[in-house]
Amino acid sequence: MPHRSSTSRLAVRLRRRRKALAERPLLYSAIALLLLALLLALAWPFTLAHLQAIAVLDLVANKPVPALLRHFVVEPVTATELTLPLPSGPVRARLYTPTNHPDAPALVVLHGVHYLGMDEPRLVAFATAMSSCGLRVLTPELPGIKDYQVDAHTIPIIGDTAKWMAEQNALPRDQYRNQIITPPAFIPVGVMGLSFSGSLSLLAAANPEYRPYIRFVVAIGSQDEMARVAAFYRTGEDELPNGTEEALKPHEYGPLVIEYEHLSDFAPQHDLPALRAVLRAHLYEDKAAEAAALARLTPPQLAEADQLMDINSPITRQRLAAAEARHVQDMAGVSPHGHLAHLTTPVYLLHGAADNIIPSAETEWMESELPSETLKAALISPVISHLDVNGADPSPLDQLRLVHFFALVLHAAESH
Repeated sequence: MPHRSSTSRLAVRLRRRRKALAERPLLYSAIALLLLALLLALAWPFTLAHLQAIAVLDLVANKPVPALLRHFVVEPVTATELTLPLPSGPVRARLYTPTNHPDAPALVVLHGVHYLGMDEPRLVAFATAMSSCGLRVLTPELPGIKDYQVDAHTIPIIGDTAKWMAEQNALPRDQYRNQIITPPAFIPVGVMGLSFSGSLSLLAAANPEYRPYIRFVVAIGSQDEMARVAAFYRTGEDELPNGTEEALKPHEYGPLVIEYEHLSDFAPQHDLPALRAVLRAHLYEDKAAEAAALARLTPPQLAEADQLMDINSPITRQRLAAAEARHVQDMAGVSPHGHLAHLTTPVYLLHGAADNIIPSAETEWMESELPSETLKAALISPVISHLDVNGADPSPLDQLRLVHFFALVLHAAESH
């Protein structure tokens, strides 16, 4: 009997061990599935940002959004016209709000030098696409930039706009009604500046008065040093940080903006109104107004207008050089160069590789000057030109890099 009892107990133990061994794979599988679910949950926000980035870039490029991605940019958007009561005076603006998320994170997007300002179709399409991803997007009108004036007066408008939006961005006070928590006075917002506005946004972030209200800055196609860009308009060369030169034929737009802004350096005082009307109509792409303005010119004024338009003329280049020398301080006032080394606001830099308005070397200069902990991403991409997504035959890897850049920006904007 003892022997039989001992054998029986051994058999029971063996059955239990076999059962445990049989159940262990199920336990391991359950643990693996749990870990996978946790990993996917943690990675999902960043994955979503990449899917949204693909959709946003397609929308901006007027391409159809793949059916599988439409779900991620289908949030209806409401556009509201505003007048911002800023210290410098009232500023027209438009707020794009995802209808189902009126308290969504906020992003300020600043237009570049263009006569349509915040109504420029590419900007409207971009702001709408970004908002459809679940962001409130504010696009203020920058009066000077809209009229092709790149000067330091725009910097406080950018800073005050960020402050205004940061205060609007504070969580609704009724969420704190039954809590002993003081609601925040403001929640910093991201600021994205296009072209020259990107550089002015960096200068606003470098100002202690505005720094607390700016969560991060995205500068797209922006200059580091205006004097170097102005010299590029004359020479077709822009120096890189490594000492080499980037050679590129400048777009006529660049030198014409300098002529328009400092017209008194290029023509007699009594001819300025007539010549300004010609340049403005040309920059505003109003052919009828340009023809009418030209028709009103006297023969000497017409010769002056022809000279201004001939940006490759040695005489025009000499006048451009003289204007550069005369406005060194003005150009320094709109240049992030010298202000970036101690910047603590996170920065994202993007530039088109073939940009002939502001050469991509300018982003390389900013990249070399920013602290590593401040520079979150920098990309010079052949997918874009200046501000258009129209690069010639970009590779799939180039497109992926651009998607990743915008995913980083979206992720930063969507994270409170």
